[in-house]
Amino acid sequence: MRVALGSDEEHDVVAALAERLVALGHEVVRVARHEQWPEVGQLVGAMVAAGEAERGITCCFTGTGVSIAANKIPGIRCALCVDAETARGARRWNDANVLALSLRLCSHALAGEILDAFFSTEPDADTAEAVARLEHKGAPSR
Repeated sequence: MRVALGSDEEHDVVAALAERLVALGHEVVRVARHEQWPEVGQLVGAMVAAGEAERGITCCFTGTGVSIAANKIPGIRCALCVDAETARGARRWNDANVLALSLRLCSHALAGEILDAFFSTEPDADTAEAVARLEHKGAPSR
């Protein structure tokens, strides 16, 4: 699988993520190495939305900024995950296609656990219907 990986700073956790992805057999495309968090999230999201990468990973200090930025791209479902179960749920119930991580919170071990959960979980059968409702413009009717 081709994975877009972006971070707003060089960090040992980002390097470890890239190494782990390669070890798992994925092709890693490093993007936005010297950009700020808005560009990181948007560039990774744009690559996934355009089909240039099947999934993406975005990183910044809290993970919040890159997540918000990525989610501005149509078709992107970026989830900020701080543990493996959240990453598993983001894939299972939301078909998240971009993972956001906090460089402040993630150790190498935790980042690896989150990565493994995100890449080994497939969406549930009924998730596609729920995700399709996201394409509806405007608030849901009551």
